[in-house]
Amino acid sequence: MDSELLKRIVSSLILLPLSIYIIIYDNIIFTLFLAICLIVSLYEWLSMKKNQLLNFSGLFFLLFTFFLAYKLRYDFNENYTFFLITILVCVFTDIGGYIFGKIFKGPKLTKISPNKTYSGMIGGFLLSILAIQILLDLKFINIDNNLSINNVLFIFFVSLSSQIGDICISYFKRKSKIKDTGKLIPGHGGLLDRIDGIIFAIPTAYFIILNNLI
Repeated sequence: MDSELLKRIVSSLILLPLSIYIIIYDNIIFTLFLAICLIVSLYEWLSMKKNQLLNFSGLFFLLFTFFLAYKLRYDFNENYTFFLITILVCVFTDIGGYIFGKIFKGPKLTKISPNKTYSGMIGGFLLSILAIQILLDLKFINIDNNLSINNVLFIFFVSLSSQIGDICISYFKRKSKIKDTGKLIPGHGGLLDRIDGIIFAIPTAYFIILNNLI
Protein backbone atom coordinates (compact mmCIF):
# COMPACT_ATOMS: atom_id res chain seq x y z
CA MET A 1 0.00 0.00 0.00
CA ASP A 2 1.20 3.50 -0.86
CA SER A 3 2.68 5.19 2.23
CA GLU A 4 0.69 8.39 1.71
CA LEU A 5 -2.53 6.41 1.39
CA LEU A 6 -1.67 4.53 4.59
CA LYS A 7 -1.10 7.84 6.40
CA ARG A 8 -4.42 9.10 5.07
CA ILE A 9 -6.28 6.02 6.34
CA VAL A 10 -4.64 6.11 9.78
CA SER A 11 -5.31 9.84 10.16
CA SER A 12 -8.95 9.34 9.17
CA LEU A 13 -9.40 6.45 11.61
CA ILE A 14 -8.18 8.71 14.41
CA LEU A 15 -9.80 12.01 13.44
CA LEU A 16 -13.28 10.81 12.46
CA PRO A 17 -14.20 9.07 15.76
CA LEU A 18 -12.63 11.93 17.72
CA SER A 19 -14.62 14.50 15.74
CA ILE A 20 -17.86 12.56 16.24
CA TYR A 21 -17.20 12.37 19.98
CA ILE A 22 -16.62 16.14 20.16
CA ILE A 23 -19.78 16.86 18.16
CA ILE A 24 -21.98 14.62 20.31
CA TYR A 25 -20.74 14.72 23.87
CA ASP A 26 -19.01 17.91 24.92
CA ASN A 27 -20.29 21.41 24.20
CA ILE A 28 -17.31 23.28 25.65
CA ILE A 29 -14.76 21.17 23.82
CA PHE A 30 -16.78 21.47 20.61
CA THR A 31 -16.72 25.27 20.81
CA LEU A 32 -12.98 25.27 21.52
CA PHE A 33 -12.39 22.76 18.71
CA LEU A 34 -14.38 24.93 16.30
CA ALA A 35 -12.38 28.02 17.30
CA ILE A 36 -9.06 26.25 16.78
CA CYS A 37 -10.18 24.98 13.36
CA LEU A 38 -11.21 28.51 12.40
CA ILE A 39 -7.84 29.97 13.39
CA VAL A 40 -5.91 27.29 11.51
CA SER A 41 -8.15 27.67 8.44
CA LEU A 42 -7.68 31.44 8.41
CA TYR A 43 -3.92 31.02 8.68
CA GLU A 44 -3.79 28.49 5.84
CA TRP A 45 -5.99 30.66 3.64
CA LEU A 46 -3.81 33.73 4.22
CA SER A 47 -0.69 31.65 3.50
CA MET A 48 -1.90 31.00 -0.05
CA LYS A 49 -0.76 33.54 -2.64
CA LYS A 50 -3.81 35.43 -3.86
CA ASN A 51 -4.85 39.01 -4.46
CA GLN A 52 -6.18 41.12 -1.61
CA LEU A 53 -9.81 40.89 -2.75
CA LEU A 54 -9.70 37.09 -2.62
CA ASN A 55 -7.97 37.22 0.75
CA PHE A 56 -10.75 39.39 2.19
CA SER A 57 -13.54 37.39 0.54
CA GLY A 58 -12.08 34.13 1.80
CA LEU A 59 -11.69 35.44 5.34
CA PHE A 60 -15.29 36.63 5.36
CA PHE A 61 -16.53 33.31 3.98
CA LEU A 62 -14.60 31.27 6.56
CA LEU A 63 -15.86 33.43 9.44
CA PHE A 64 -19.41 33.16 8.10
CA THR A 65 -19.17 29.38 7.65
CA PHE A 66 -17.76 28.70 11.12
CA PHE A 67 -20.44 30.93 12.62
CA LEU A 68 -23.09 28.87 10.82
CA ALA A 69 -21.35 25.67 11.95
CA TYR A 70 -21.85 26.77 15.55
CA LYS A 71 -25.49 27.69 14.87
CA LEU A 72 -26.13 24.43 13.03
CA ARG A 73 -24.92 22.54 16.10
CA TYR A 74 -26.90 24.56 18.66
CA ASP A 75 -29.83 26.38 17.04
CA PHE A 76 -32.17 23.44 16.58
CA ASN A 77 -33.02 22.47 20.18
CA GLU A 78 -29.30 21.89 20.77
CA ASN A 79 -29.60 18.73 18.71
CA TYR A 80 -26.35 17.64 17.10
CA THR A 81 -28.11 15.39 14.55
CA PHE A 82 -28.22 17.85 11.64
CA PHE A 83 -24.63 18.88 12.15
CA LEU A 84 -23.48 15.27 12.40
CA ILE A 85 -25.38 14.22 9.26
CA THR A 86 -23.83 17.12 7.34
CA ILE A 87 -20.31 16.11 8.37
CA LEU A 88 -20.94 12.42 7.62
CA VAL A 89 -22.37 13.21 4.18
CA CYS A 90 -19.20 15.16 3.40
CA VAL A 91 -17.00 12.32 4.65
CA PHE A 92 -18.81 9.64 2.66
CA THR A 93 -18.95 11.89 -0.40
CA ASP A 94 -15.17 12.11 -0.25
CA ILE A 95 -14.77 8.35 0.26
CA GLY A 96 -17.30 7.50 -2.46
CA GLY A 97 -15.66 9.86 -4.90
CA TYR A 98 -12.24 8.34 -4.25
CA ILE A 99 -13.37 4.69 -4.46
CA PHE A 100 -15.67 5.02 -7.48
CA GLY A 101 -13.17 7.24 -9.27
CA LYS A 102 -10.40 4.69 -8.77
CA ILE A 103 -12.54 1.72 -9.83
CA PHE A 104 -14.53 3.13 -12.74
CA LYS A 105 -12.32 6.05 -13.82
CA GLY A 106 -13.94 7.56 -16.92
CA PRO A 107 -14.22 11.19 -18.11
CA LYS A 108 -12.68 13.92 -15.99
CA LEU A 109 -15.07 16.24 -14.21
CA THR A 110 -12.95 19.38 -14.53
CA LYS A 111 -9.42 20.49 -15.39
CA ILE A 112 -9.27 22.40 -12.11
CA SER A 113 -9.05 19.14 -10.16
CA PRO A 114 -7.79 16.48 -12.60
CA ASN A 115 -8.40 13.56 -10.22
CA LYS A 116 -12.14 14.25 -10.13
CA THR A 117 -14.29 12.12 -12.45
CA TYR A 118 -17.99 11.85 -13.22
CA SER A 119 -17.96 8.33 -11.80
CA GLY A 120 -16.47 9.69 -8.59
CA MET A 121 -19.12 12.40 -8.40
CA ILE A 122 -21.93 9.86 -8.77
CA GLY A 123 -20.18 7.52 -6.32
CA GLY A 124 -20.04 10.31 -3.75
CA PHE A 125 -23.80 10.79 -3.98
CA LEU A 126 -24.58 7.08 -3.83
CA LEU A 127 -22.29 6.21 -0.93
CA SER A 128 -23.59 9.16 1.09
CA ILE A 129 -27.19 7.99 0.74
CA LEU A 130 -26.27 4.35 1.45
CA ALA A 131 -24.16 5.22 4.50
CA ILE A 132 -26.82 7.47 6.04
CA GLN A 133 -29.47 4.77 5.54
CA ILE A 134 -27.24 2.20 7.26
CA LEU A 135 -26.64 4.59 10.17
CA LEU A 136 -30.39 5.14 10.42
CA ASP A 137 -30.99 1.39 10.55
CA LEU A 138 -28.40 1.10 13.31
CA LYS A 139 -30.13 3.93 15.25
CA PHE A 140 -26.88 5.91 15.20
CA ILE A 141 -28.73 8.89 13.73
CA ASN A 142 -31.96 10.08 15.34
CA ILE A 143 -34.34 10.83 12.46
CA ASP A 144 -37.01 8.77 10.72
CA ASN A 145 -35.75 5.27 9.94
CA ASN A 146 -36.48 5.52 6.23
CA LEU A 147 -35.07 8.25 4.06
CA SER A 148 -37.84 10.46 2.71
CA ILE A 149 -37.58 12.28 -0.61
CA ASN A 150 -36.76 15.48 1.28
CA ASN A 151 -34.00 13.75 3.23
CA VAL A 152 -32.50 12.31 0.04
CA LEU A 153 -32.59 15.76 -1.54
CA PHE A 154 -30.91 17.19 1.56
CA ILE A 155 -28.11 14.62 1.25
CA PHE A 156 -27.83 15.35 -2.48
CA PHE A 157 -27.45 19.11 -2.04
CA VAL A 158 -25.04 18.77 0.89
CA SER A 159 -22.97 16.27 -1.12
CA LEU A 160 -23.06 18.54 -4.17
CA SER A 161 -21.94 21.53 -2.10
CA SER A 162 -19.14 19.45 -0.62
CA GLN A 163 -17.88 18.49 -4.07
CA ILE A 164 -18.08 22.10 -5.27
CA GLY A 165 -16.08 23.17 -2.23
CA ASP A 166 -13.41 20.59 -2.99
CA ILE A 167 -13.10 21.89 -6.55
CA CYS A 168 -13.03 25.54 -5.46
CA ILE A 169 -10.20 25.04 -2.97
CA SER A 170 -8.36 22.97 -5.60
CA TYR A 171 -8.67 25.94 -7.95
CA PHE A 172 -7.14 28.33 -5.44
CA LYS A 173 -4.35 25.87 -4.70
CA ARG A 174 -3.55 25.64 -8.41
CA LYS A 175 -3.55 29.43 -8.68
CA SER A 176 -1.18 29.56 -5.71
CA LYS A 177 0.95 26.76 -7.23
CA ILE A 178 0.78 24.57 -4.15
CA LYS A 179 -0.30 20.96 -3.70
CA ASP A 180 -1.62 21.24 -0.14
CA THR A 181 -2.69 24.13 2.09
CA GLY A 182 -0.41 22.84 4.87
CA LYS A 183 1.10 19.78 6.53
CA LEU A 184 -0.99 19.55 9.67
CA ILE A 185 -2.71 16.22 8.94
CA PRO A 186 -0.53 13.32 7.70
CA GLY A 187 -1.76 12.02 4.35
CA HIS A 188 -4.24 14.87 3.95
CA GLY A 189 -2.13 18.03 4.00
CA GLY A 190 -3.54 21.07 5.73
CA LEU A 191 -6.82 21.51 7.56
CA LEU A 192 -8.36 23.28 4.56
CA ASP A 193 -7.49 20.25 2.43
CA ARG A 194 -9.57 18.16 4.80
CA ILE A 195 -12.54 20.50 5.33
CA ASP A 196 -12.72 22.11 1.87
CA GLY A 197 -16.05 20.41 1.17
CA ILE A 198 -17.41 20.87 4.68
CA ILE A 199 -17.04 24.66 4.67
CA PHE A 200 -19.29 24.81 1.60
CA ALA A 201 -21.73 22.15 2.80
CA ILE A 202 -22.47 23.75 6.18
CA PRO A 203 -24.11 26.94 4.82
CA THR A 204 -26.15 24.80 2.43
CA ALA A 205 -27.31 22.50 5.24
CA TYR A 206 -28.09 25.37 7.59
CA PHE A 207 -30.30 27.28 5.17
CA ILE A 208 -32.13 24.14 4.04
CA ILE A 209 -32.95 23.26 7.67
CA LEU A 210 -33.69 26.87 8.66
CA ASN A 211 -36.30 27.10 5.92
CA ASN A 212 -37.85 23.73 6.85
CA LEU A 213 -37.02 22.20 3.51
CA ILE A 214 -36.48 18.77 5.05
